[in-house]
Amino acid sequence: MNDILSNKYFKFAIAAIIYLLVVIWIGNYWLLIGLAIIFDVYVTEKVNWAFWKKRNGKNSTFIEWLDALIFAVIAVSLINIFLFQNYRIPTGSMEKSLLIGDHLFVSKIAYGPRMPNTPLAFPFTQNTLPVTNGKSWSDLIHWPYKRLVGTGRVRNNDPIVFNFPAGDTVVMEDTATSYYEIVRRAAREYKDRDNASSQPLKSDAYYMDIARKEVRERYHIVYRPVDRRDNYVKRCIGIPGDTIFIKEGTVFVNGKQLPENKTQQTTYTVNTNGTTINPMAFERLDISKSDQQSYMGAYVLPLTKRNAEAISKFSNVTDVKPFYLRKGEYTPYIFPYNKVLKWNEDNFGPIWIPAKGKTVKIDTSNIGLYERIINVYENNELRIEGDKIFINNVPADSYTFKMNYYWMMGDNRHNSADSRYWGFVPEDHVIGKPKFIWLSIDKEAKGLKRIRFGRMFMKVR
Repeated sequence: MNDILSNKYFKFAIAAIIYLLVVIWIGNYWLLIGLAIIFDVYVTEKVNWAFWKKRNGKNSTFIEWLDALIFAVIAVSLINIFLFQNYRIPTGSMEKSLLIGDHLFVSKIAYGPRMPNTPLAFPFTQNTLPVTNGKSWSDLIHWPYKRLVGTGRVRNNDPIVFNFPAGDTVVMEDTATSYYEIVRRAAREYKDRDNASSQPLKSDAYYMDIARKEVRERYHIVYRPVDRRDNYVKRCIGIPGDTIFIKEGTVFVNGKQLPENKTQQTTYTVNTNGTTINPMAFERLDISKSDQQSYMGAYVLPLTKRNAEAISKFSNVTDVKPFYLRKGEYTPYIFPYNKVLKWNEDNFGPIWIPAKGKTVKIDTSNIGLYERIINVYENNELRIEGDKIFINNVPADSYTFKMNYYWMMGDNRHNSADSRYWGFVPEDHVIGKPKFIWLSIDKEAKGLKRIRFGRMFMKVR
């Protein structure tokens, strides 16, 4: 038996079978050329593929460590591409479902791993080099979108890790804010300035043009391909073909109320009799210090329904109410940024989620919903002249979608930059599904209390 296991032809056969299965999975049969390399590695040994070390004779300790490091980098990189990767929660958009400092095991197999768009990149970086903060990838090779077969598909209510759709263009001086929101904000300021000084108001397109010019002159702008955009984690509220509607903070999918997660949070106002709430009470309810805002005996807190009920029973609390914006109260930073719709984060829609192969009628009243899909995500030239729409220089009154799209929202409803702010998530931006928390670090705690042992290996729901 040992003779068989040590036989070079047997080793080659096992390696070749595994490699063939991977090639079939990827679907690129040019990779079969790699069988010649595998044959040489195990059988003919004509080429020293590990050229940094001697094939025969003893290597120095440094070379041995270098060899181990190279193997580890290659192995972990392949695991990250095809199987799973780590993701750390940086913000509170999913609290209390996921906490800041949670480290997630994200399965690529769940929805099928993507082949990288930019395969030439510094290992284990998303888009920025350590120390220098420079670009971590090369544009010399750019592969088109391709997703391999996975074990399932995206479903309603799935937590999803994905690339930030509005992260294609980034202002390096303010990476936390979308470039497009920075431009829209500058355009609003120009318009407000003209209005305040009684100057004749010009078209929105005019203000957007001068805002774009100002932002590009003042800041360092960087373009990022899909796989190098920042990673986000949210919950998939709607899948292709669904219709989403939000009324006073309550989400409806296809006309049915979406069941509320027990860990879902909403902003509440908490009034007291003038005395303060004991900080230990907040600690017992796992309400972090960064979430506690107080104003003259009143508090504004993101709370689950359970925590809201618990606080309402405090002896010095007189009133606990959820805070929602009024219907018709327009907020300019809410997708699709159309004041005629008068949508806000608590009263939104209805909005239909595009599905691959489906066709919609388009005109100047609804093009704002699909403009970014047509122009950016699906790489068409879009032009609007008066009341006419041109796609690739051809007049158009309808559009057929090339990809599926999703609607993502954070469980921390009033503290989440999600689809309400930047719209649909294309299927080529979906990375994977978080399966469990393998480590959780509380930055507000000290010593061993920093490690949330109770959350380790907890399943993500």
